[in-house]
Amino acid sequence: MSFKKFIFKSLRTLFRAELVNADKEPSGGVLVCSNHLSLVDPIVIVSSFKNPVCFMAKKELFKIPLVGSIIKLFGAFPVDRGNVDLNAMKKAISLLEDGNMVGMFPQGTRYAGVKPRETDVKSGAGMIVVRAHIDVLPVAVITKNNKFGLFKKNYVVIGDVIKYESFNNPEKTREEFNRISAEIFDKICDLHEKYSYLAEGNNGK
Repeated sequence: MSFKKFIFKSLRTLFRAELVNADKEPSGGVLVCSNHLSLVDPIVIVSSFKNPVCFMAKKELFKIPLVGSIIKLFGAFPVDRGNVDLNAMKKAISLLEDGNMVGMFPQGTRYAGVKPRETDVKSGAGMIVVRAHIDVLPVAVITKNNKFGLFKKNYVVIGDVIKYESFNNPEKTREEFNRISAEIFDKICDLHEKYSYLAEGNNGK
């Protein structure tokens, strides 16, 4: 077993991560979009997937001991979420065009203890979809009470790929970016609500 695989396996055990609908995972070339509960969401998702996912992670994470080292190992790249980070967007689009999976959080920030549908959504995901003409893979991270806890069970649920064509040939406008981000996040919320039962009862402790 390689060092990287060993780290992935160790992290899945540490975060008690379980992948649901593993057969729906594509091999690459999609934008992976998920709800955002905690700092370790990128680690939980990437360590659960079979194929690499390059996550767009806020730049402050790279300065946190251990967390920064781990996300770099996963191929994450920084984004300045306080501003419109065009370099990060260009990096994401370039990776997608090269056939990689890129991960990001449409909410733009963490919402611990809050149901995803009650949160705000940013335009970044829609912008990348429109500019890269890329399909989207909705993913729901589910844990009891929507709050991360060490050794607490985490479920990573993969949904059906959203084909780019379903967005009806969008224009490169702020309104269209917002619309598409909202549509993507609606699918994530549907997925989260459908599988929320996983975190209920003793299995969610």
